[in-house]
Amino acid sequence: MNRETEPYAHADDSALEGKLRPSSLDDFVGQGKVKKQLQVLLQAAEQQQRVPDHLLFSGPPGLGKTTLAMIVAKETGRSLRVTSGPTIQHAGDLAAILSSLEYGEILFIDEIHRVSRAAEEMLYLAMEDFRVDVMVGKGPGATSVPLDLERFTLVGATTRAGMLPNPLRDRFGFTASMEFYDKDELVQVLQRTGRVLNVKLDLESLKLIAQSSRGTPRVANRLLRRIRDYAQVQNVESIDAKTTSEALEIYEIDSSGLDRLDRQYLSALSENQSRALGLGTLATRLGEEPETVEMVVEPYLIRLGLIERTPKGRLITNSGLLSLGIESESSSLFD
Repeated sequence: MNRETEPYAHADDSALEGKLRPSSLDDFVGQGKVKKQLQVLLQAAEQQQRVPDHLLFSGPPGLGKTTLAMIVAKETGRSLRVTSGPTIQHAGDLAAILSSLEYGEILFIDEIHRVSRAAEEMLYLAMEDFRVDVMVGKGPGATSVPLDLERFTLVGATTRAGMLPNPLRDRFGFTASMEFYDKDELVQVLQRTGRVLNVKLDLESLKLIAQSSRGTPRVANRLLRRIRDYAQVQNVESIDAKTTSEALEIYEIDSSGLDRLDRQYLSALSENQSRALGLGTLATRLGEEPETVEMVVEPYLIRLGLIERTPKGRLITNSGLLSLGIESESSSLFD
């Protein structure tokens, strides 16, 4: 099961994403400190009539990094150019993008930690001096030709800030670490989504969905859409807590937000409570990519205190065992 598509995804999800994204900082729910800092930065740039500093957003998937990049473009009245780290594997790929940017344009690089080393080194000069050195010719006769760039703002997003080299991180004028949302913030997100989709839910339903959303707006919105689908099939006009609970049970999501993949992960660790399992072993057992397990599954389980990462691998905690209804072999093992 692919966590990015099941059980939350749906065929029309991508078409709805644009409608559900807030278009201004005022409409953006959560990340209060980041919003205030970003507002100051953008207002100062406008008053000083200059291009805003380069921005870096880091944090787990689904917390609003891409949305904030889009909002920055809209708030500054600039166009947005979107690309991703995996697509920039050669310096020439990046040079082609940079040389085509207009003054003040916003360049958004998602998964910026996956940019190739050659392109990364080109970024250093582009971000700092707004120029790149392009190699002309091959072999001993090749020469480096400087190419001036229009001033632009780079917005980077990463789920793995630790993989960014210091020289690249230091060139961002503003860095923000996105935090998981609390229940009240997710209720606000769901209320807005309900209005956009014209879905009627009572407050208890909103709280149940928020509680099951892993602290992540993207998951909350997807769950709401799946519950809307269930209510429609059941001919329910106004969604209440009973309908919401029934839908969550069908999608195998419990009140803590744990789904089948989480329980499979925990079960794998529980088979030998005292032995740590490596990421590769767990990924193979689950039939998932290691990066999906590490960046999508594990952060929430760690946040709930259900697992621990150790130098030898992953271990399940007493709380993790209790979530499966299993008694610990040693109650003092994780005390």
